[in-house]
Amino acid sequence: MTGPTSYPELNGVLRELVASARSILADSFCGAYLQGSFATGEADVHSDVDFVVVTHGEVEADQLEGLQEMHKRIHGLDVPWAQHLEGSYIPKALLRRRDSTRTPFLFLDNGASELIRDEHCDTAVVRWVLREHGVVLVGPDPKQLIDPVSPATLRSEALATMPEYASSARHPVRRSGRDEPLAAAVRCSDLLPDAAHARPGDGHLETGVGRLGTRRPGGGVGGADPARVGRPARPVAACSSTGRSR
Repeated sequence: MTGPTSYPELNGVLRELVASARSILADSFCGAYLQGSFATGEADVHSDVDFVVVTHGEVEADQLEGLQEMHKRIHGLDVPWAQHLEGSYIPKALLRRRDSTRTPFLFLDNGASELIRDEHCDTAVVRWVLREHGVVLVGPDPKQLIDPVSPATLRSEALATMPEYASSARHPVRRSGRDEPLAAAVRCSDLLPDAAHARPGDGHLETGVGRLGTRRPGGGVGGADPARVGRPARPVAACSSTGRSR
């Protein structure tokens, strides 16, 4: 595998994302990472592409203008992956631990071409996945940027989000990518006490509702055939809360 994923077209999109973000953010750029299913090994050709760009400070107005133009340009690329990027631009100081003020981050929703302010990635589970299993595109090890996230914190978040997730689960057609952290939090709710230090494939993260952190054969991003990158539709019943697989 010559890139961060086993999908050459996706790797090209990610190179464009990282190079453009670095150019626009200049000295404020700290690092870029994959989290979500491409970090835990559950991704396939139906997955959205969860990313985090870490900045040294808040994004300035002129930088935001440049990022908006960049995301519109990338969204318009004739590559299916380009329309399924999802992620946030997070100041380093706010990434280290969850802030009680819940400052919304600049967020790109799956399928969108414009950044908005949203709390979507401001969760314990996003920080845990990024810290323990994040794929470094460029930048420092995420363990240097994020404090350890305890199993107790993950369980607490899962319990707090379960009612919302349960309500969403009753309406699968109406669900969106914004519900994915809820599903991930539920999958984390049964983590063993030492799971915060587990590594993919060691068996500590097996649960009754999912396998968080266990990489699939074939390079760690699922066993799907890269030739199927045309992303055929999948029945809703076989998909995650996004209407697409994790």
